[in-house]
Amino acid sequence: MIKRGGKSLFSLTTLLASFFGAAMIAGAFAYFNYKFAEYKFIDFKKLVFYEKNDIFKPTAEKYIVVFYSSREHGTMDILAETKLGLPILAIDYYNEIHPNTQNTTFLRSGTKNSLSFIQRFNIYESPSIFFIKRSKESLYKQDSMIRKLDNLKELSKQIEFL
Repeated sequence: MIKRGGKSLFSLTTLLASFFGAAMIAGAFAYFNYKFAEYKFIDFKKLVFYEKNDIFKPTAEKYIVVFYSSREHGTMDILAETKLGLPILAIDYYNEIHPNTQNTTFLRSGTKNSLSFIQRFNIYESPSIFFIKRSKESLYKQDSMIRKLDNLKELSKQIEFL
């Protein structure tokens, strides 16, 4: 090594700065991967939902997913009347059949699929809401955090802030 004024050009400070720079880049990469993995995917070919008696096949690029209980008084009416910028997929905890409206598609499925859906998205309360967007043909990725709605009547107001 060439010495200048009694010190080497490659000092301990330079070594530590390089190490901490690499550690910061690795930390940022790990955090990005963690945040990306935090949101889940749903493949509508594997997790089958039904509209009345037909298998649901998604067509829109984005959806609002509302997981709700049809046993709560007036829930279906509120969902049917809600008009938002995106179509709503309303998934009933009790899997009852309801007619679709212009803005809302009511979905149901078997117990195994319902449990898989609840577990995959870690849904603990009803009604809950989140967004999904198309990743591939029938594969959709969660596009927002899952939020608990205190009241479905507040759905239109809450969507503005999500």
